[in-house]
Amino acid sequence: MDCIAHRGFREVNPENTLAAVESAVAAGADAIELDIRRCGSGDLVVVHDETVDRVTGASGAVSGLSAATLQELSVLGSGEGVPRLGAACRATPPDVGLNLELKERDIAADAVETARQHGHEPIISSQSTAALTEVESVPRGYVFHDEPETRLRTAADLGCTAVHPHWHLCTEPFLAAARERDLAVRAWTVTEQTVATDLASAGVDGLITDAPAHCGAGRDNEP
Repeated sequence: MDCIAHRGFREVNPENTLAAVESAVAAGADAIELDIRRCGSGDLVVVHDETVDRVTGASGAVSGLSAATLQELSVLGSGEGVPRLGAACRATPPDVGLNLELKERDIAADAVETARQHGHEPIISSQSTAALTEVESVPRGYVFHDEPETRLRTAADLGCTAVHPHWHLCTEPFLAAARERDLAVRAWTVTEQTVATDLASAGVDGLITDAPAHCGAGRDNEP
């Protein structure tokens, strides 16, 4: 079962920063999950929200700010700026996976190209089916939190290799249905060790989690 660091283990690190990536790698994450947008200068940057208001002391839309300006901000008071995707890829060793969650359309091809330039073959995930259809040359995961049967059919129709459901959807029937469609299941967002243990026992392929300790709880149950 893979341990996937959600935003670089956001429970213990400033989310989506280079420091978070480096800390997650040091903690033994199998893969790093990062949120990707295009900023005002055209660069791909690593940030979850449409604006910087929640995670910095500044305000404004990511799409209206340059990569240089974003780098000068302080994410959650850490002194760490919003990084370019390329910098995050460089900070991730080739033997650690990258899960790039697309938060908008028209960035898939550039995200894949950037990752490949730094020696990575990423997993591309998104809640947007339109974004997922923009690239077919890499493994893709469909992110969702409701309508599990419909979403599984959609993932299969899109040619995805995985689904990334909210953990509460990961029942035995759901997992069986995913297996029938040859879809890996990576559950998000795990924030409790008891949930991690239950998901590991159920047989999920990966935990997208906010802290490395939750992966440890799940891995204790691996054969």
